[in-house]
Amino acid sequence: MEAIKQHTALRGQAAEQRMEELLDQVGIPDIKRSKKSYPHQLSGGMCQRVMIAMALACRPQLLIADEPTTALDVTIQAQILGLIQALQKELDLAVVFVTHDLGVVAEIADRVAVMYAGRVVETGSAEALFARPAHPYTRALMNSRIGFARVPGTPLESISGTVPAPTARPAGCAFAPRCALAQDICSTRPALAPAGSTLAACHLAQQHLWRSA
Repeated sequence: MEAIKQHTALRGQAAEQRMEELLDQVGIPDIKRSKKSYPHQLSGGMCQRVMIAMALACRPQLLIADEPTTALDVTIQAQILGLIQALQKELDLAVVFVTHDLGVVAEIADRVAVMYAGRVVETGSAEALFARPAHPYTRALMNSRIGFARVPGTPLESISGTVPAPTARPAGCAFAPRCALAQDICSTRPALAPAGSTLAACHLAQQHLWRSA
């Protein structure tokens, strides 16, 4: 109710009706009881549904979902993802989905932007990016996850080192200190440029793609 009163002109019975419409839209059961519940009285999945309802209160054209499935079990994750996809089609929404889960990305994304140290290092269609990632960080991510290893049956890889602090990023490629393929040119910051079927911020992306072909 607070989101409706704070961000719309609805008041009284109109606001109450809008709240019930939103709760019904996101699949909240027993609305008469649920709307009077405190957060600790709802399950994690129900709390996420309420948050989605709040986000829809102003009828947005863009929905930003930041880790909406974190801390939820696999069954509830699937339900929340299905709900977001259904709402996207029903309301004609654009959705920006922020997640660290590559499985979720592969399942729902049309286009993907891979970020490292606050910068986009590769972007393209989900199909192209998963089929042939161009940036060393994207490849390292996939090779460190079960089901995404580039060569089936090979051991999972780890990424050495740590992510630099936002106030202490290298002058060039932020991933260079952790990249096994880094060369002197990586001391200058690369721009996003065509690399196969994606755009990658890597001076050597085309060279590595050619070698891995």
